[in-house]
Formats: sequence, structure tokens, C-alpha cells
Amino acid sequence: MPESFPPQFYRQIIDQAPDAVLFSDREGIIRLWNRGCELVFGYSAAEALGQSLDLIIPERLRGRHWEGYWRVMETGETRYGTDLLSVPALHRDGHQLSCAFSIVMLKDEQGMPLGVASIMRDVTAAFDKEKALKKRIAELELAQATGA
Repeated sequence: MPESFPPQFYRQIIDQAPDAVLFSDREGIIRLWNRGCELVFGYSAAEALGQSLDLIIPERLRGRHWEGYWRVMETGETRYGTDLLSVPALHRDGHQLSCAFSIVMLKDEQGMPLGVASIMRDVTAAFDKEKALKKRIAELELAQATGA
């Protein structure tokens, strides 16, 4: 196996990944949108590229998202570089998803943020299953506590 691969090799990995891989610039504009993004969010690259991240952020969470985003772009610091995050997201058809993701901060030569790359996975089915199990456990504990 060669020691270094041509750039198109890396591009192929990103393009063909089943997970959503996207990049948003300093202003929160989507600049990279792979096939996985199309599968997870339902938008084609042609529809998503050049759009704001608001495309996939539920309206009720946008204020909090942008507050954090601007802070990270200003400071170049994020606590999410190694932690896996879970957040609600929006599909093109309007239904809400649960997504788990990690981020990679891209910086220029001076160390200033250029934007954020995200690797995201739809975990809605697992989230819903866990939620149902927690509800059932709470019901059983209540029944046991009340002697029912």
C-alpha cells in the first residue's frame, strides 16, 4: 500500500461514507455536503450547499446553537472536539431526527477558525427505543411503589 494517497482517494472516502459529513464556514454556511448527508437529512448537495446550518437545526434550538457557534468562531475553542454530542436535527420533510456527532475545528495558519466539520449519524431509532424503555421502567417502579 502506498505511503500517501492522492487527494481524490480521501475525497472518495468522504463522498461515499454512509455517515453525514459536512463542513460549515465561519458564517455557518454549508460548504461540504456528502452522500451521507443526503441520506440522513434528505437534501441533495445542490439544495444544501451555500445554505445556512438553519436548514437542519430545529427553530427552537437555533438561538442557543448560534450563540455557541459564534463563541467558538471567536475563540477557536470548543469542548466538543473529543466528546460525542447528541442533538435534535431536522429532515427535509420536516420530521425531527436525533443525531449523534463529533466535530473537527479547521483553522488557518494563524490558528483562527475557518469553520467546523461535523460527522453525524441518525440515532433516532436507538433514542426512541431508550426513551420507551425509560418510560416503561418508570411505570414499573411506580406500580411497585404503589403496590399495584
